[in-house]
Amino acid sequence: MSVRPPLDPAYDLLHQQARHPLDALFAPRSVAVIGASERQGSVGRTLLWNLISNPFGGTVYPVNPKRTNVLGIRTWPSISAIPEPVDLAVIVTPAPTVPGVIQECVAAGVKGAIIISAGFKETGEEGARLEQEVLREARKGRMRIIGPNCLGLMRPTTGLNATFAGAMARPGNVAFISQSGALLTAILDWSQRETVGFSAFVSLGSMLDVGWGDLIDYLGNDPRTRSILLYMESIGDARAFLSAAREVALQKPIIVIKAGRTEQAAKAAASHTGTLAGSDEVLTAAFRRAGVLRVDSIADLFYMAEVLAKQPRPEGRRLTLVTNAGGPGVLATDALVSGGGELAKPSDKTLAALNSFLPPQWSHGNPVDILGDADPERYAKALEAAGADENSDGLLVILTPQDMTEPTQTADRLKPYARLGKPVLASWMGGSEVAAGERILNDAGIPTFGYPDTAARIFNYMWRYSYYLSALYETPTLAEESTGNAREQARALIDAARSEGRTLLTEYESKQLLAAYGIATVETRLAATEDEAVSQAEALGYPVVVKLHSRTISHKTDVGGVRLNLASASQVREAFSGIQRTLHGLGQADAFHGVTVQPMVRLDGYELIVGSSLDAQFGPVLLFGAGGILVEVFQDRALGLPPLNTTLARRLMERTRIYKALQGVRGRPPVDLAALEKLLVRFSKLVVEQRLIQEVDINPLLASAERLLALDARVVLHEPGVPESSLPPLAIHPYPYQYEGRLRTKDGAELIVRPIRPEDEPKMEAFHHALSEQSVFMRYAGMMRLDQRVAHERLARICFIDYAREMALLAVNPTPEGGEIVGVGRLTRLPGTGDGEFAMLISDRMQYQGLGTEILQRLVAIGREWGLERIVADILSRNTPMQRVCRKLGFDIIADPDPTEEMVRAVKVLV
Repeated sequence: MSVRPPLDPAYDLLHQQARHPLDALFAPRSVAVIGASERQGSVGRTLLWNLISNPFGGTVYPVNPKRTNVLGIRTWPSISAIPEPVDLAVIVTPAPTVPGVIQECVAAGVKGAIIISAGFKETGEEGARLEQEVLREARKGRMRIIGPNCLGLMRPTTGLNATFAGAMARPGNVAFISQSGALLTAILDWSQRETVGFSAFVSLGSMLDVGWGDLIDYLGNDPRTRSILLYMESIGDARAFLSAAREVALQKPIIVIKAGRTEQAAKAAASHTGTLAGSDEVLTAAFRRAGVLRVDSIADLFYMAEVLAKQPRPEGRRLTLVTNAGGPGVLATDALVSGGGELAKPSDKTLAALNSFLPPQWSHGNPVDILGDADPERYAKALEAAGADENSDGLLVILTPQDMTEPTQTADRLKPYARLGKPVLASWMGGSEVAAGERILNDAGIPTFGYPDTAARIFNYMWRYSYYLSALYETPTLAEESTGNAREQARALIDAARSEGRTLLTEYESKQLLAAYGIATVETRLAATEDEAVSQAEALGYPVVVKLHSRTISHKTDVGGVRLNLASASQVREAFSGIQRTLHGLGQADAFHGVTVQPMVRLDGYELIVGSSLDAQFGPVLLFGAGGILVEVFQDRALGLPPLNTTLARRLMERTRIYKALQGVRGRPPVDLAALEKLLVRFSKLVVEQRLIQEVDINPLLASAERLLALDARVVLHEPGVPESSLPPLAIHPYPYQYEGRLRTKDGAELIVRPIRPEDEPKMEAFHHALSEQSVFMRYAGMMRLDQRVAHERLARICFIDYAREMALLAVNPTPEGGEIVGVGRLTRLPGTGDGEFAMLISDRMQYQGLGTEILQRLVAIGREWGLERIVADILSRNTPMQRVCRKLGFDIIADPDPTEEMVRAVKVLV
């Protein structure tokens, strides 16, 4: 296949830069107002007026079949009558008419709609039916819809005001998205007074089509937007939200306030884990996993947007306070410490520097009280000394106006310290006397707060945000290469129970399930009679534990089904008969299926709980914390989303109070935390792979310096009639084992092909060290320095991918050290389109071995599986080897009409 000549007609079709589908909403070239009205106070009139009184560079077409003009502008009887193409339709007609209106819009080629109209699912079944009808019609033309029941959309930076709000927002760099139109108008009013500007102002309404994920993706690529603020009432498509948020949070802050914190799950499952995993806790865990910061108030939402725009994130939680009064310093300390932050401990060098110029009466510690007569120069020197201390992660400067205080001059003197490499915040306490100083500090990039405890609270948010994001960058260790045939063993156990109509695995079966995934369990033997129980006890050695063996009873302790520390055959016999009598007395004789016999394990460690239950929005949720019979009383637990790697497992543990004890306290040796991390990773793998499990608890998991041992386990399955396809999907796409395989090169070498993992970062660094300048130039269409290519943050993003939005296949040469990467191929979905883009890089010594062809062929197959319409790549025109590979696999190679253009585009149409 030859390169197409310039000006080939196919060039326009395949090579042109397509507009993002949401451009029809955010950057329309023409807007039709369907339901435009002349009636004073009507939504249709306000909308039209907002569009024409705030020029956005496009044409506005009022649509009203009953009038010839509205506000002096010619109207059109229908969207189809408008002689020019329309990008965006804003619809304010009654709900029953909307499906027909959308149908007309689709026929007219309209690509975006904002449905202001109410009367849909919020009104009941008929409204919900109308919504689905609207969606069906819209999808026929790939139309994207915001709403229904929304306020509309503003783009202050371009002048677009497609809302019925009373005023236009100021232009700025903050995007604000809200499900509540009323809150949006309140924020708009507040922003006018506080001179806060926005890059976008969006009311989502019912989220029939466009949801959080769509908007985060779009605004993440918007150069006018520096931070994204969300007011959320429901999350909608959880996987789309988390996928988009994790990708964008690495570039721009995403800050959310979620209404309904106190709501519990509609129906908690009957297990320790199920009753603990309230839906709001799960949502907080999801935000944390995606690097999204959750705040508690509207004020904090905007405070955080401001401080993250002006100041760097702190590396830790240690704050230094510089103040001219003791009381405010104490208030700030209380707020800091109660929120999890710490007072920085000044180094000897810092103390010596402060002693050199501060009066003898200064506090000689943190808070650094520089006394009430502090002048601007004393403030500046104190801030400089404290800012240079490596023990400090941030600074808060507090000023209270006293007789000798100079608030304005002090603020002016502190301007040079706005960029110390760590966050600098200020609290200028007072009213009009400190207003000028506040303005100076804010203009210099030092955020100010009226009260020091507020500033300390904001610092706590800042270090937590850094902590969440660092988990996305931190390189985990490899937990396990494989757990053998764990998946098949576990599935056989589950299928056997379901074939008997059971939803409850016995304790014996549950431990077999854990053992299949490499989780050590206490040896457990079955006994159907007293004699068998005695025989098993003697084989194990006394003392032993005897427990009820039942296929129907969930909690054995609730029915007296656990007997501990049995030291003789007679005690074992009594335990067996006693449990049997108890069940008979409770009218549950049929639930007695014998007992299990286990060695009595000395509880010389900590009792932990590890569990999972199902959340309706996020699918399986993991729980870790302090275990035992008082698990609900102490409520020391943390929630997370599977799958885990070792870094995420450690972060899950760190959020519990018992974690401090696990590190060793009061002479006790620490628990093997690395082994506990790997156990949690294996447990999360079990949860991900065995989707027919509804709930699973290990309680207690005995943890000591010598061992990790599951003493008891409980597994509840979904009903036998429930198909796996009907279950809530995993919120985060798991590692795709189905793409693992092998290939043989032309010279006979056998390589492993598999998806990339976060743990591959060291291997990727070694891969880049081995590349020639020629290979680098061909891949990146220019030179990229080695230190740039192997920078930790870059490699972390390359290795820790979202398998739902991109796939990177590695070709690995097996070695005793764990394998050497010799080739990488990557396929990335282009958000908002049906396209995917591929990229390829093969090590120099493995080129011309058919490796690129094999990897690209597998990526094309993945693209088909994803339902992509096209796969594209931009390739240097001189990179003929890559072009040959593409042609071999059916790609068109399209040259640019401009003869000076050095790139060609490879395009393969899949549908």
